[in-house]
Amino acid sequence: MFCSINDFYELTKTIFRFLIIGETEKGVVAAIFGKIEESIQNSSLLTDFKMDHLPSLFSKFDRLTELLYLNKQEHRYEVTILLQDIVDILIQDMIVDAQSILDVVNSPERLISDDDGAFGYYEPELFASVSSITNIRYPFLDGQLSQQKEQVKRLYLLLNTKEQVAEIPSNLEARRRISFFATSLFMDMPAAPKVRSMLSFSIITPYFMEEVKFSDEELYSNQDESSILSYMQKIYPDEWKNFSERIGPKATNDEIRYWASYRGQTLSRTVRGMMYYKKALRLQAFLDRTSDQESYKGLLATEQGKNKRNIHQSLSAEIEALADMKFSYIISCQKFGEQKIKGDPHAQDIIDLMTRYSALRVAYIEEKEVIENNVPHKVYSSVLIKAENNLDQEIYRIKLPGPPIIGEGKPENQNHAIIFTRGEALQTIDMNQDNYLEEAYKMRNVLQEFVIHPRDQAPTILGLREHIFTGSVSSLAGFMSYQETSFVTIGQRFLADPLRVRFHYGHPDIFDRIFHLTRGGVSKASKTINLSEDVFAGYNSILRHGNITYNEYIQVGKGRDVGLNQISKFEAKVANGNSEQTISRDIHRLGRRFDFFRMLSCYFTTVGFYFNSLVCSLSLSLSLSLSLSLSLSLSL
Repeated sequence: MFCSINDFYELTKTIFRFLIIGETEKGVVAAIFGKIEESIQNSSLLTDFKMDHLPSLFSKFDRLTELLYLNKQEHRYEVTILLQDIVDILIQDMIVDAQSILDVVNSPERLISDDDGAFGYYEPELFASVSSITNIRYPFLDGQLSQQKEQVKRLYLLLNTKEQVAEIPSNLEARRRISFFATSLFMDMPAAPKVRSMLSFSIITPYFMEEVKFSDEELYSNQDESSILSYMQKIYPDEWKNFSERIGPKATNDEIRYWASYRGQTLSRTVRGMMYYKKALRLQAFLDRTSDQESYKGLLATEQGKNKRNIHQSLSAEIEALADMKFSYIISCQKFGEQKIKGDPHAQDIIDLMTRYSALRVAYIEEKEVIENNVPHKVYSSVLIKAENNLDQEIYRIKLPGPPIIGEGKPENQNHAIIFTRGEALQTIDMNQDNYLEEAYKMRNVLQEFVIHPRDQAPTILGLREHIFTGSVSSLAGFMSYQETSFVTIGQRFLADPLRVRFHYGHPDIFDRIFHLTRGGVSKASKTINLSEDVFAGYNSILRHGNITYNEYIQVGKGRDVGLNQISKFEAKVANGNSEQTISRDIHRLGRRFDFFRMLSCYFTTVGFYFNSLVCSLSLSLSLSLSLSLSLSLSL
């Protein structure tokens, strides 16, 4: 609202400066604006102006902007009358002390004497024209029309937009994102450095055999009475309508596949979201570069012999290189080699993603059978590739001592690819996550937490908030979303401070890469015992005197299970993981080293929750059986 009012005020000043050319009229209008600005500066606007007449002033302004937009000669007289009415309402009815403005209106310079000097009378009314002398520039000439018409149109829209602010935009997800972003700007966060000075970071996403993007067969299949595409169109009707308007009737099948994939739990959605970081860094680097006037002028001076296009190309190349230096994204696709050999369409979809996003890199495990001394044996390598001319091109190859997948799949998948990451920070992202452009702009602020921290102890794991985007799919998904939202907001906030027992509960936490790379990595992968592999990264960090914090001013999207069977399996996995933690040396060591209160907090926020639930269930069953037996004995 403040921005709209400020925009309206500045537009009015600009239009009036252009519209009014009479010297007296300019002085009167300048005096009115000066009075308004003086009242704003003194915080006395409501006492210096009578707001009862604001509706009549509004109606005059509304009609004036409409006539200015029409820009016709026959409306000149009405425009003059409206300007006179506006000034009259302000001076006579609204401004409490308008003497200084009246002095300008009734100044001696406006007196005109007759030939013999016997009589004196004032010039014609304000804004009125006499013979060839005109006091307003209306209608606008052709050379002035485009710029002024755009400003008048904006002013008219500001006056006539009747929709409620809560209904703009109409999309609920857009409202939620704008609301959170605006709210987060008022939270405590470190100041953002320039892109050149920020910490560099990498993102790693483990991928196994999940969907990269929906195939044509999946998109149009009617096995469950409705296809995925029709289901998406029903869930996101406004987004489909916008997509149809934007693309038009000539939308290609590939564009439709991507549209649907961006609304499912696919790798395409995750990659698109994470690549917003690079898009944000490029824009911020450009703003840093152009705001530094001396260096920007130096660039222009260096390139003065070249044309403007070459200057922009040089600047674009510099910004692109800076963004690539600060950000890298690795997808660990352990089965990519097998998929490529078998001709699996998932492999081609991954190559298409790398082609679409030039900064994307894929790490995979290559298994080859070689013959040495007439004895065949297998050679395993970690390979990093990029896309080049729609084909995959090898960048690095690291020979492994043996098969790397000997423990749990996901942590092993992360561990083999972590060597290809770079930078001071590492963000771990799951395959079913998403990101938002407006949140990517705050990444510089988040990374400053590693440099400046209120407790003078730099964190080793930065916890981030998650938004569950699958809540609208079904009622069960909605309940799961509410449960997860409570855990990733108030739950983790309380665990981090004051309990100080927040660990790593899954992605999208940001790790101090150097700290964890030299202390066992970000995942433990022992079979069975590290079923809940994420939490052991938190245990490891605390045991090595690390510090885990939680920040709520930035969020990352997260997809969750939407069916009853999937939800029950997930809960069973978490419960099994907690039971395995009870026999791990990490919990034993934490219990030995924590103080009493922190030890109890750790117990009741991990395995103690399930033990407490068991005791409560047993006590309830026992009390019911006792009451039943007592009632039977009394009846007998």
